[in-house]
Amino acid sequence: MANERGIVLGIETSCDETAAACVARGREILSSVVSSQIDIHREFGGVVPEIASRRHVEAIIPVVDRALKEAQVTLAGVDAVAVTYGPGLVGALLVGLAAAKGLAFSAGIPLVCVNHIEGHIYANFLAHPRLDPPVLCLTVSGGHTELVAMPGHGRYEVIGRTRDDAAGEAFDKVARVMGLPYPGGPELEKLARSGDPDAVEFPRAHVEGRPFDFSFSGLKTAVINYLHTEEQRGARIDYPDVAAGFQKAVVYELVSRIEPAVRATGIRRLAVSGGVAANGALRAAMDKLAADLEIEVFCPPLPLCTDNAAMIASAGYYGLVRGQLSGLDANAAPGARLEDAQAEGYGSLP
Repeated sequence: MANERGIVLGIETSCDETAAACVARGREILSSVVSSQIDIHREFGGVVPEIASRRHVEAIIPVVDRALKEAQVTLAGVDAVAVTYGPGLVGALLVGLAAAKGLAFSAGIPLVCVNHIEGHIYANFLAHPRLDPPVLCLTVSGGHTELVAMPGHGRYEVIGRTRDDAAGEAFDKVARVMGLPYPGGPELEKLARSGDPDAVEFPRAHVEGRPFDFSFSGLKTAVINYLHTEEQRGARIDYPDVAAGFQKAVVYELVSRIEPAVRATGIRRLAVSGGVAANGALRAAMDKLAADLEIEVFCPPLPLCTDNAAMIASAGYYGLVRGQLSGLDANAAPGARLEDAQAEGYGSLP
């Protein structure tokens, strides 16, 4: 590498956060800048893809400039540019990719395309210096719920994933029906704190023949049906109790898959990541699970749970070390799967 510090500039624009960061040797955050669009999309009750793309165009260069300035490096001092190529909103992804390609080409440095889910996994490697593979990874966000065995850097076996809604998506949809503001997940968690999780019982799902897979659509529908039925009856609805009961059911679904996965893989380190990893009830349940199973559980600090570019830079560094470089023909892949990230030169998609 040109720089002994192994500095990677990361860029993340998969949804509604414009982010850039500089990370040294995959572990040390030199800078992390995030420009959020939450206030813009709140009035629509969710992310509007076209608006998100336009805001990325406006924000990307100032955000990159600030990340370099805060890291006290110039583009000439960077060893590679890492960027999210998918999954995500195609227009938003293309903005980040175009910026990353331009920067890599102008500086004559490698381009490393990173899968967004892979980035979430690497948030834990930034937060916990002693964490190394093999590790089980539970990534839980608004768009993804996956349980992954990671025997080594850049090696992934998806042993379980949601068959329908992601956990975070279910949080947001239930919150919307309950009249909570966007983003709904954190608002629902706040409401649940004053509720009784045992007051309203909601169903748990089991995916026949796939013990590690998840399903949240039925749970979401059960909550919505309960609310509509109670409204039609003219009954008083205790919204904190409903929120707490729903949250308890989601947490149960997530935690219940871990013990059999530990037994099946023999891996006794669990890394939890993604936006839902910021949920206090899930963190508490994971802490209890760690004590019961005598395993190690790792969670990133809250700023690294949500979308950020430091996690992309970290994953990009390990891709750079393995020689998994992408060409300037790399394209956005809004439906990219984590398994694709293992291919040589991933991100150089036709």
